[in-house]
Amino acid sequence: MRPLTAADAAAYRAIRMEALHDTPEAFSASPEDEADLSDADMALRCEPAVPGVTIGAFSGATLIGTACYLPERRAKTRHKATMVAVYLKPAWRKTGVGRAMVEAIIAHARKERVILLCNATMHNLPARRLYHALGFVPYGVERDALIINGQSYDEELLMLDLRQDQPAAE
Repeated sequence: MRPLTAADAAAYRAIRMEALHDTPEAFSASPEDEADLSDADMALRCEPAVPGVTIGAFSGATLIGTACYLPERRAKTRHKATMVAVYLKPAWRKTGVGRAMVEAIIAHARKERVILLCNATMHNLPARRLYHALGFVPYGVERDALIINGQSYDEELLMLDLRQDQPAAE
């Protein structure tokens, strides 16, 4: 597991398109929204401005999962960041890799001392269980957050306050 760089853009594009096709209800973007993004756009997603980061999980040289940390930039909201684009190839689910990716994002957010936000569709019980187990707490539900082919999906809004959190002494 490591932060992605611009050199990972082609692999990121491939897994992102797979994610949007595999689990469309997990992302606000659609394949059509992202099909025409340039290589430069993908490179920026791999390597967002610091302190943003995109974590990639690899099996050998193959990118198998992603999770992104996007900090707020405005003065009044700099105390928050959002975890987005969390995806793990189906063959690697239930192996601990997804948990490790989210834990890597949490560790990064802990250093930045922010409130880490994320969301998950209400029917995505594995993601919601993981987030709850890692300390995220719900603060609301967005009704009809996504509508895909006429089907409505509600999303649970979650937060993890890391502003005062200190790592345990070793």
